[in-house]
Amino acid sequence: MRHTLPIATQFYVTAPQACPYLDGRRERKLFTALQGEHAGKLNDALSKQGFRRSQNVLYRPSCADCSACLSARIRVADFEPSKSQRRSIRRNAHLTRTARSPWATEEQYALFRRYLDSRHADGGMADMDVFEFAAMIEETPVRSRVVEYRDSTTDELTAVCLTDVLDDGLSLVYSFFRPDLPAQSLGTYVILDHLEIAREAGLPHVYLGYWVPGSSKMGYKANFSALEIYLDGAWQDLGDPAKYSNKTHPLSVDPIAQQVAQISLPDLRADD
Repeated sequence: MRHTLPIATQFYVTAPQACPYLDGRRERKLFTALQGEHAGKLNDALSKQGFRRSQNVLYRPSCADCSACLSARIRVADFEPSKSQRRSIRRNAHLTRTARSPWATEEQYALFRRYLDSRHADGGMADMDVFEFAAMIEETPVRSRVVEYRDSTTDELTAVCLTDVLDDGLSLVYSFFRPDLPAQSLGTYVILDHLEIAREAGLPHVYLGYWVPGSSKMGYKANFSALEIYLDGAWQDLGDPAKYSNKTHPLSVDPIAQQVAQISLPDLRADD
C-alpha cells in the first residue's frame, strides 16, 4: 500500500494595492494555494476562519493597520426576511433557477459586462476579458455551481451566481445581474434564494464574503437578519452595525507570523 507525505500548506502576503472598499486605504491579502485532492477540505476549514476563494486561491484581508473587512455569513435556520426582502421575493417570482456545472458561456459574459459597465466601471475587474471571465468561473478545484436565473416569460438570463458548496453551507463567490432592473433588487434576491437552497439541502449557513462598515458597496449585507461576522477568531452576531468602526490603528492587526500560527488547518494526510 502506497503512502504519500502531506505537503505543508504555505501562506503568502500580497503587495499593498488600492483598497476597493474604502477610499485612501491600501489593501493587503494573506493567501494560500488551493489545489490537489484535499482542496475541498482546505476550503471548508479556511472558509470557517474568514477566508474566501478566488479560482485556486484562498485569501483573507491582512492590511497593515486596518481590520475593517469582516467575513459575514447568515444562519439559515434563524433568518427572517424583512418587508422589503419579501417584496423582492414577490417581484422575482417569475424567475426560474437552474444550477449548472461551472462552465462559462458567452451569454453569461455579456451579462457580466453589462453589470460591470453599469455598477463597477472603475473597479478592479472592469477590464476582465472573456478568457479571464472563463477562468473565474471554471478554474475551481472544489465543488462549485453556476446558478442561473432566467425570466420565465422571455427566457432572458437575468442573474448569475458562482457558488461553492461547503460542508456547512453555500458560499457566494461572485454574483452579477441585469443592472437595468433596480426595482427588483436582484442582488438581494440571489441571496434570499440561496438561503432557500441551503435550507432545502440542510446546510446551516450562507457565506456572503466581507462586510465592511462605512463601505457603500458592502452595506447591504447588514440588512439581513441572523448575520454573523468572524471577529477575534470566532463567529458572533453582528448586532448593531453602528458599533463597528473602520478607523485605522497601527496595532489593529497581528503580525503575519502570528496570524498564520492561529490558523487551524485540517488533516490533509491521504487516507490509508
